[in-house]
Amino acid sequence: MMTPAEFRRLKNIHILGIGGIGASALARLLRHEGKKVTGQDSSTSSITDELERSGIPVFIGQSIDKIPKGTELIVYSLAIPERDKVFMQKLKDLGIPLLSYPQALGAATKGKHIIAVAGTHGKTTTTAMIAEVLIHAGLDPTVVVGSVLKKHKSNFVPGKGRHVVMEADEYQRSFLNFSPRILVITNIGEDHLDYYKDIADIRLAFNELVSRVPRGGYIITSLKDVGAHGVLAHQKGRVIDYADFFDGEMKLPIAGKHNRQNAAAAFAVAHVLGIPKEKAREALQEFSGTWRRFDYLGKTAKGALVYDDYAHNPDKVRAAIAGFREAHPKNRLIIVFQPHLYSRTKTLLPGFAEAFDGADEVVMTPIFAAREERDTSVSSEILAERIKKHLFEKELKKPKISFASDFNKLAVSLKRRFGRGDTLVTMGAGDIYQLADRLVSRKK
Repeated sequence: MMTPAEFRRLKNIHILGIGGIGASALARLLRHEGKKVTGQDSSTSSITDELERSGIPVFIGQSIDKIPKGTELIVYSLAIPERDKVFMQKLKDLGIPLLSYPQALGAATKGKHIIAVAGTHGKTTTTAMIAEVLIHAGLDPTVVVGSVLKKHKSNFVPGKGRHVVMEADEYQRSFLNFSPRILVITNIGEDHLDYYKDIADIRLAFNELVSRVPRGGYIITSLKDVGAHGVLAHQKGRVIDYADFFDGEMKLPIAGKHNRQNAAAAFAVAHVLGIPKEKAREALQEFSGTWRRFDYLGKTAKGALVYDDYAHNPDKVRAAIAGFREAHPKNRLIIVFQPHLYSRTKTLLPGFAEAFDGADEVVMTPIFAAREERDTSVSSEILAERIKKHLFEKELKKPKISFASDFNKLAVSLKRRFGRGDTLVTMGAGDIYQLADRLVSRKK
């Protein structure tokens, strides 16, 4: 592994998959620190266009030949070793040092005052809330987040202060590359069971992360969360229960109890840093949110409200639906869900079957495979049938369940069927947001 001193001496870094939401933030961070950054991605996007405008060259197409001469470090996505072993071996044969994205982010932030946000869900919104509180308080933090902060129109905010606010992803134990001074754990539940053996294995990873917080540091979590209890046995830092900061009456721009819990975690961080509660409250009351989290896009031509949300596991789906119900209690709620990964859909099938009770109608679309090969033992049709079975067994009348395989036909159908008094939500971690864009007649 590269030492922090060796990493600091690097001048030329090339990032594979630079158009990803995490990798692009890393690219901006490295450039902010004075390094020459280049990258490549499989296709152009708004992210790659923005990187180009900011002075970071992006080559389209995955190729060894596109790695510039003089490159001192290659950063790669965790998906590459799984998806393309031949290409990965070619990278190794170059003799240029290699780091995965989380390893590189860990090396880039080593020795900094890290405020890391981990958890099965709520990471992105909580990270963004904490960032806004610190910015509003004048602490000028550097921010690395797994989405686009609407207020800043970026997934990276450069700062001159000593704090780095960042997400800490549990996938493949990526967060063990970080040594946070303040660690926020929003919650701990089942996810990524294509990698983790079970919930006990997930807790072991969080336990190791907690142990990385030094004496004098802080672990901020909810002691009411069942998953959190088993990870605090060997902590050196002080434990703060963010439930003590929960304000059920607080009016946030984004609805839902889960978002008020996220705000409670931000209040706890403010308390640790000595930021007055009223100053933190001012920031949170003006919080404009992040891309694909309770994201209001506009209306259809007939007046249906259109939202997009990243929820992609049962707990997130359930919490998001509750939030939409709170925001629009009199509206009919239609969820268009795109399952993400065959492995996640398969391992969490019982949870998904019970997650949509709060909707009036659910439209299932095909599974977004992402990095995985097709698994014929699971499908969106199977999930739809499991939901129907659950509703029958629980004697619930709603929601209505259907399946649609064609986005174009589905967009036409949704625009025709729904209007004023309806809330349409596209949901999932794949490309379902593209459907949401087609539904809106005028963007907000």
